[in-house]
Amino acid sequence: MYHCYCTLCQKQGGTVSNAATIVYSDKFKWMSGESKIKKWRKDTGFSSHFCCECGSPVPNVFKSKFVWVPIGLMENVNPIVKANVWLSSRPDWATPLELERNYDSAPEEVEEFVQFLNSGHNA
Repeated sequence: MYHCYCTLCQKQGGTVSNAATIVYSDKFKWMSGESKIKKWRKDTGFSSHFCCECGSPVPNVFKSKFVWVPIGLMENVNPIVKANVWLSSRPDWATPLELERNYDSAPEEVEEFVQFLNSGHNA
C-alpha cells in the first residue's frame, strides 16, 4: 500500500492523503456491484470512480493493465505501507511516515512501482 499526497487525492478524499494499492488488472475481479459505478474524468486523464449508492471511491483501471484499489474498501487485511507519493504536494501540517520509498511526484516507472508494492505478497 502507499499514501498519495497529490492535491487531486486530497480533494477526492477530503483529507491529507489517500491509502491505496495498485494491482495488475488480470489479478482483479469484481464480485458484485460493478453496475453501480459512476465515473468522472478530468481533461488531464485523472478519473474518479465511485459507487452511486454510497459514494465510496472504488477500484478503477488505468493504463489498461493496472487497477487502483482504495485500501479502505478491504476487509480483514493488514496492509504494509511501503511508499509515499506526491510529497511535494503534502500540506505543511502533514507528517508522513518514514517509509522505504518516498517520491516528490508520481513514480516514473509504474510497472516497477507496482512490482515493488506487490513484492512479498500474492497480488
